[in-house]
Amino acid sequence: MTAPQGRGIAETAYTGTPFRILHVSTGNVCRSPITERLNRHALSVRLGERLPGGLIVESAGTWGHEGAPMEANAEAVLADFGADASGFVGRELLDEHVIRADLVLTATRDHRAQVISMGHSAGLRTFTLKEFTRLVRAIDPATLPDPLDDGVVERAQALVRAAAALRGWLLAPTADADEVYDPYGAPLTFFRSIGEEINQALDPVVTALTGVRA
Repeated sequence: MTAPQGRGIAETAYTGTPFRILHVSTGNVCRSPITERLNRHALSVRLGERLPGGLIVESAGTWGHEGAPMEANAEAVLADFGADASGFVGRELLDEHVIRADLVLTATRDHRAQVISMGHSAGLRTFTLKEFTRLVRAIDPATLPDPLDDGVVERAQALVRAAAALRGWLLAPTADADEVYDPYGAPLTFFRSIGEEINQALDPVVTALTGVRA
């Protein structure tokens, strides 16, 4: 199985069931496109040809601008990191997206609540991005399957289970600690600060998923 063109990454040699990561924000034109494409870029750089494929990265918005391009400032942020913005098309979050996702990472707690309210047993696999980062940092990578021996998909599935088990024990230090604020309509400087914030939050997640440091 492969992702629709422009939506995700999947190694063509991989023939098993892929692990789907879904990034969610409001309009799917700023935060979630930045997060999707930065995540895809980081995974591509780290995986290269060293590890088998099977990871698909997508995004959608709770009030998604269906068919819309990402904001120009979001494209500029991705260019700063060397990530590809081409081919992106905005989507409204649908039940099928949540059903297929193995891990849902949202920009804010409100987005997380909206995803969980859709049902589909999403509670144990839905986190804010920063919440998941905090939980991942507390997981001993030695307890996860080796991506070379067991595959990246097995490792990703184990990572989500471990993070869900820790959620009630590692609470956010402040009410805003798990939020990525919306840069929509803001100048490029604010977009860049949000992009850096997202990139920093993604780094330990990608390391945990792949077993490969930046």
